[in-house]
Amino acid sequence: MKKNYHYFFKQLSYLKKQSFFLIFALLFSAYAAHAQSAKTVTGTVTDEKNEPLPGVSVSVIGTGRGTNTDVKGHYSISVSNGEVLRFTFVGYLKNEVAIGASATINVNLTPDAKQLKDVVVIGYGTSSKKDVTGSITSIKAEDFNVGVTTTPAELLQGKVPGLNVTKSGDPNQAPSVVLRGPSTIRTTGGAQEPFYVIDGIPGASIDVLAPADIESIDVLKDASSTAIYGSRAANGVIIVTTKKAKSGQNRLSYSAYASLENVSKKIDMLSGDELRKYLADNGQKPLTTPIDDDGSNTNWQNLIERTGYSQNHNLSYGGASNNAEYGASVNYFKNDGILKRTSLERTIYRGYINQRFFDNHLKLNLNLTNSNSNSNDIFQQNILPAMLFYLPTVGPFNPDGSYKENYTRTGSGTLNPLSLLNNNTIKSNDNKTLINGVVQVDILSGLKFTLSGSTQRDQYNYNSYLNSLSGLAVNLNGVAHRTSTLNTNTIVESYFNYDKEFGQHTLKFLAGYSYQQNRTNDGFGVQTQNFSNDNLAYNNLFLSNPSSVSQIAFDNNPISTLRLISYYGRVQYQFADKYLFQASLRDDGSSAFGANHRYGLFPAVSAGWRIINEDFMKNMPVFSDLKLRVGYGVSGNSVGFDAFSSILIYGTQSVNGTSSKFLYNGNVTNAIGAVRNENPDLKWESTATTNIGLDFGLFKNRITGSIDYYIKKTSDLIYDQYPVSLTQYFTPTITANAGKIKNSGIEVVLNSTIVKTSDFSWRTSVNVSHNKNVIESLSNGKFNLPQFYTAQLGGKGQSGNYSQIVQPGYALGTFYLWHYMGKNDQGVSTYQNAAGNVIATQPLTTDQRIAGNAQPNIIYGWTNTFVYKNFDFNFLIRGVTGNKILNATLANLNNPADSRLQNIPRFTLGESFKDINGYLISDRFLESGSYLRLDNATLGYTIKPKIPAIKSIRLYVSGNNLFLITKYKGIDPEVNIGGLTPGIDNNNFYPKTRTFLMGLNASF
Repeated sequence: MKKNYHYFFKQLSYLKKQSFFLIFALLFSAYAAHAQSAKTVTGTVTDEKNEPLPGVSVSVIGTGRGTNTDVKGHYSISVSNGEVLRFTFVGYLKNEVAIGASATINVNLTPDAKQLKDVVVIGYGTSSKKDVTGSITSIKAEDFNVGVTTTPAELLQGKVPGLNVTKSGDPNQAPSVVLRGPSTIRTTGGAQEPFYVIDGIPGASIDVLAPADIESIDVLKDASSTAIYGSRAANGVIIVTTKKAKSGQNRLSYSAYASLENVSKKIDMLSGDELRKYLADNGQKPLTTPIDDDGSNTNWQNLIERTGYSQNHNLSYGGASNNAEYGASVNYFKNDGILKRTSLERTIYRGYINQRFFDNHLKLNLNLTNSNSNSNDIFQQNILPAMLFYLPTVGPFNPDGSYKENYTRTGSGTLNPLSLLNNNTIKSNDNKTLINGVVQVDILSGLKFTLSGSTQRDQYNYNSYLNSLSGLAVNLNGVAHRTSTLNTNTIVESYFNYDKEFGQHTLKFLAGYSYQQNRTNDGFGVQTQNFSNDNLAYNNLFLSNPSSVSQIAFDNNPISTLRLISYYGRVQYQFADKYLFQASLRDDGSSAFGANHRYGLFPAVSAGWRIINEDFMKNMPVFSDLKLRVGYGVSGNSVGFDAFSSILIYGTQSVNGTSSKFLYNGNVTNAIGAVRNENPDLKWESTATTNIGLDFGLFKNRITGSIDYYIKKTSDLIYDQYPVSLTQYFTPTITANAGKIKNSGIEVVLNSTIVKTSDFSWRTSVNVSHNKNVIESLSNGKFNLPQFYTAQLGGKGQSGNYSQIVQPGYALGTFYLWHYMGKNDQGVSTYQNAAGNVIATQPLTTDQRIAGNAQPNIIYGWTNTFVYKNFDFNFLIRGVTGNKILNATLANLNNPADSRLQNIPRFTLGESFKDINGYLISDRFLESGSYLRLDNATLGYTIKPKIPAIKSIRLYVSGNNLFLITKYKGIDPEVNIGGLTPGIDNNNFYPKTRTFLMGLNASF
């Protein structure tokens, strides 16, 4: 037996040697055969105009060999007889050529008509514009607004029908973004904002992106488009696609601009001499010298405001080989606000790599973005009114150089504005990091699996210091406040796509799973006071000397972990390029809601009819495109909730707003008790949208456009102050679903290429939208709320008054005011009371009445682009009509009887000094908010030098907010129309700016 084993292994060893020599011989033969047949093939690749195409990818199918064409379209590659060359380039059909006897192969590539069509991004995929059945607006980078933009949302102002973006001149304030009217009465956590998706990452922060890194923005407006995102998509979805290197291309680009900004309009207040004359003309004694009048003529607005300077630099690099794309960019942005000591400085780093393996069957993507923002701010709620109210008859400084203050003076604006500016500091840092990885596997023909994971880390640090000279902290020897919180958002998405074409049928399937976890408020905040000096400000709280525990306050921000688990699917069907169908369903589960309603279904269905492809349309050559769209879907709104929204919460209790701490056995103790009732039936708000749209093209698409009509109904509105009985609940109010709100409207877009020659072109685009908002109900069978009041604006003798009402039958933002009846014989303002009588005294709250609303009837934008040879010029006009603005700022200033204590506007010179009611907030100060604004005009010149390394250099000059047509008497009619109290100007409006900038874009 032992011999047999030895014999066996001996034979096996012999076979191994023979096999080795056989394999070596075969490999040597194959190499020799290849060496004998290998040769170098050269050629030129051209486009449809026979112009050379640089950057075309040339590869040998089935091998790792490949190259790219140079700037003259030339290539050279080593091949063997029988192999096949593949030529690919973005926007062109691929071309494959078998290697024959010739050593020269010239190729002409044909444009890909399908790729040249507009491509829009939809949830978890893309689609050709002609195949879309929902209401989607796509804006490409070349159509973005030009200007000093602090957030990408501003790129869309005036460009998207139904989208209203409003922003003040504050560099640290995000704009209000409302799409197709407000669908909720909640305001926390961006509850009225659209849902953002960045490169497929749902819920990513839009602030991590530099505008120069964005390729396109797609706005999904109706529920048939947004329902695939389920419980977060009721306010629409904005999908952002960033720039990536194209196959076969290497690029280096640099863009920059520098700008200056000035206040576009100021409120015309009296000078010191004018106020003295006004008082004398009305028989008033001179102001007290020197405490109220030191002979000065101080313009406090000029002392607080300045010319703001901004700069932006963006450097990006991208490259691509046969199997990979990679790139990186860095953006630096600095915006000095037009109020002193306000600014925003931001640096964004971005990098990505996309790698393909196994003949493109496996794709790996990695993206990394970091945004670091440093903000300087001021106590605007104090400074903005003070620079208007403070007496112009005194200067800012005492003879010894200290700030002049009069703490005994009553009225509005009693603190020195310049002292408020310089003796109080607010600094914050916001560092956001977004990491995203994607694995994509082509399993079978048409079947693709995608797995993506992302994490977003947001570290926010806030610091403020009121120094020992601050009028906001008199005799407190400095007050410091520091807050540090970390928010993290982790998302895992996995889904299958299956596309199949057979005959005239096209099918697309999507099935996926999503897991998301948000952890918020992971940190702490503390305030303390009484420092020995101001040298360290907030930098070392240990050095404070509080005299009691009550002088140390901690922020009440509990850590919250929220989870969302979802299953979703979609099917798309197309027949004969005429009949389109799409249906989707998402099942969302959220830990924010009650135990009885953790999961919700969000269905959607839509259909399209491409009428243009019907035979009878052949007799109508004027039409080049015609498509009818109809869709219905349900999406939800769960934004702004935390893990504690539906459960019984215990916390510190206060009595009449005072501290909840008490002395117990010699120790200071917090009073703990129920602060929120449990509601196991709490669920998300649901918005059902019906959309009917028509897309058209005329005269070979020289004119294109669309018309959409929609009805958007939101049910299960959430309000957190429903009154309940204390015999059944711990606290007197509960957070519950009970209301309904409706938006309906029409949107029209018209695009036209009016002139197009070899040297000159003129393109124009107009969008107009109308929306009607109405609250249908605030109650159900369990919770009853006839109405509630909002907008407590304050003002002399009006601290308990509200100026808006939320009531069924009316729009959100409906004003509820006293009715002004003019002046009586003594020049005193009169009002109508509830009984219909005219009175010359301050009315009661029961005398208020409904008086218009803040929602605009029409929003419009008009863009024109002119190109003449290398020159380009474009401008944007936009505006709104039909809305009202409550000018509470003017009302509060219009107080002649207090002109010994505060300044008055020139408007008040026409008022009687005896008018003791002129300041009352009434419908007298409810003004038209309509406006027409030349929002932007840009003139550019493009240089295309005959240098292979330089693709183009574009120089341009631009102006923003160049003129405004409005009847509004305030600083600017573009006040915030978001939130629960839209359309109010109440001494809190950061001035709007007029901007001029110069910039360049260079591509290499």
